[in-house]
Amino acid sequence: MVTLSHRNEDLGKLVLRWTVGGLLLFHGVFKLQHGVEWMEPVLAGVGLPAFLRYGSYVGEVLAPVLLLVGWQTRLAALVVAFDLAMAILLVQRGKILALNAASGAWGIELEMLFLLGALAIFFLGPGRYAVRRRGSG
Repeated sequence: MVTLSHRNEDLGKLVLRWTVGGLLLFHGVFKLQHGVEWMEPVLAGVGLPAFLRYGSYVGEVLAPVLLLVGWQTRLAALVVAFDLAMAILLVQRGKILALNAASGAWGIELEMLFLLGALAIFFLGPGRYAVRRRGSG
């Protein structure tokens, strides 16, 4: 029997998946509309090949959609966490020890919220409200 507590846990997992997936998807849609060419010199600056810029489509479009529907959730969450770790290291590293002058917020607050939210999803799993294969519970 499912108790109210378990329903609340599953609802919490759904809210977390929709929050991380839904909000990150906006970043992916922006990249679909405006391209990722700006990443080429950033990648070249650290000796990485330019084709890796297309990985942001996987991390910010495909993986968030998987989080939203709850299919391959743990894998999608790891992809999002990796995507955000790379964004921090490649683009935001100068803000790691910085505070926002206007609000006092951590310079990489948003990126860390996505990254840690994705890690939480990885550890928690998708919950009951997710697409599942027949017989997978």
